Amino acid sequence: MFPNAFRAGPRQMALDLALPESHARDDFLEAPCNAAALALIEAWPDWPAPFVALVGPPGAGKSHLGAIWADQAGARRLAARDLAATPPADALATGALLLEDAGPKTPEVALFHLINSAKEEGAFVLMTARELPVSWGTGLKDLASRLRALPVVALAEPEDALLRAVLVKLFSDRQLNADAEIVEYLARRMERSLDAARRLVAELDRETLETGRRLTRPLAAQVLERIMQPSLI
Repeated sequence: MFPNAFRAGPRQMALDLALPESHARDDFLEAPCNAAALALIEAWPDWPAPFVALVGPPGAGKSHLGAIWADQAGARRLAARDLAATPPADALATGALLLEDAGPKTPEVALFHLINSAKEEGAFVLMTARELPVSWGTGLKDLASRLRALPVVALAEPEDALLRAVLVKLFSDRQLNADAEIVEYLARRMERSLDAARRLVAELDRETLETGRRLTRPLAAQVLERIMQPSLI
């Protein structure tokens, strides 16, 4: 595509130092795709029910919103895969629980008891998931009925404006000088998810560190072509 721009040069190993990601409220980028979910978080404790599900694709902002709520509610955080090993009384000890990454493999009996305990004790639970709870195909009928009754707030795929804003923030966090042309080029061609934006910027950062090259549109195109599906280029 750019035959003179990609001649291999000396590379140096870039240290794989993951930058800490801020989950503060001020760092959450508001947009129409996440407005309903953000409104739910900010409405606590005036929720429609004590147990609420927050659903969305990877990288949509579930972890960030969950962290914002956990901080303001004093909630304990628990991975759904560990639910069977945690008695409901312990999980709800602070009166609020962030149950993360729930799905079809979440222990059914443990989840059933957690929902019941939250209702009985007046505790709050925010459960994050990639898929709607009613689509999990649970074999426990009593749990299935409770999942159908859960209020669900969904995060949609990011709009163009949000995707651009996220790219700008990610580049800024890594002190990469990306002009508007590069941001626009990537936003129009990359996979449309915030998770993909994080992976792409991290790979561009690694490329510039290892090669010593400046971040340009040709370099952005090369890296994008390498990590994304060819059909998206």
